[in-house]
Amino acid sequence: MGLWDKIKGEFIDVIEFEDNMDDLLVYKFERSGNEIKNGAQLIVRPGQTAVFVNYGEGGESGEIGDVFQQGRYELTTQNLPVLSTLQAWKHGFNSPFKAEVYFVNAKIMTGQRWGTKNPITMRDADFGIVRVRAFGTYSVRVSDPTKFIGDLSGGSAAFGLDSLQDDLRSRVVNEFTDAIGELKMPVLDLASQYKELGETIAGFLNKGFGDLGLEISRFLIENISLPPEVEKAIDQRGAMGALGVNYMQKSAADAMVNASQNEGGAGGMMGAGMGMGAGMQMGNMMGQAFGGQQQQQQPGAAPPPPPGAAQFHVSINGQQQGPFPLEQLKGMIGNGQLTKETYVWKQGMANWAAASEVPEVIALFGATPPPPPPPPPM
Repeated sequence: MGLWDKIKGEFIDVIEFEDNMDDLLVYKFERSGNEIKNGAQLIVRPGQTAVFVNYGEGGESGEIGDVFQQGRYELTTQNLPVLSTLQAWKHGFNSPFKAEVYFVNAKIMTGQRWGTKNPITMRDADFGIVRVRAFGTYSVRVSDPTKFIGDLSGGSAAFGLDSLQDDLRSRVVNEFTDAIGELKMPVLDLASQYKELGETIAGFLNKGFGDLGLEISRFLIENISLPPEVEKAIDQRGAMGALGVNYMQKSAADAMVNASQNEGGAGGMMGAGMGMGAGMQMGNMMGQAFGGQQQQQQPGAAPPPPPGAAQFHVSINGQQQGPFPLEQLKGMIGNGQLTKETYVWKQGMANWAAASEVPEVIALFGATPPPPPPPPPM
């Protein structure tokens, strides 16, 4: 090896960025005068992309040159075709050249938080006009390094995601607001649609983020919350639904109970009386509520018999039917459904027995005229 070859070898540069890029999106390689020796070594580490930007003779720059993915490269005119064209290099160009080198973070940056600074007002079928808040996380990556460098980094020596957080968060909230407005989904149903809603919003976001060279790889909704007073009303509504009491009934009962708790003199006597009335009123409400539920469950059913009245199950054609009150059994005897041989049973009996063996039932037959005789022969 000659002396010139040895000296030239000592001047071969190594271009690389060794630090972790977790907090950076773009790092501009620092070198005096931006001069790069022909034959320099370029090392692109995992999770990085190297982008060369043309540096013209007059100092102007900005034209995107060659892009290198992970690997080790020797920079020559053969693997720098774009810069060769931009700087009009001739074949075998041997002189140092000027270019800016940017290392771009190509990894997915997870755990980026978003949230609504102010409540979002929406129209809901159940609650009318309501305000909701929401928050969650998203993952983002640089999908187009050349577009990202040209549009956002602006030649900065180092450019982190924190520089974009406010802009990205505003875009996310705008898309979230538009999405829930278009879906017109009841607030109470949103919780069951977090995954689908997140995927829809991610698609909307990528339309705008793609223009910046960015991509949302995952968008998660962790919570959509209502104002405390609305959540309290939902809890009260659930409790009233369990009791079968409507809002007006509960309000009236609460007012009477509060009045009954007033103490002293005539007010105390009046309060005691109102308290008794409140208790009776609440009992009536609950009785009506549960009675209404039973009527809904058995439309058209006869009212229950008075307390203490006997009710019998009847075996007809091998099928158990009933229970029936005695008055209904009397009608069944009249139409021939129930005979003295029909088996009956009521609570308290050890086993089924023929109707003729049960005093309460056999007594019904005596009050029933026998079937009319057949007509005389003609």
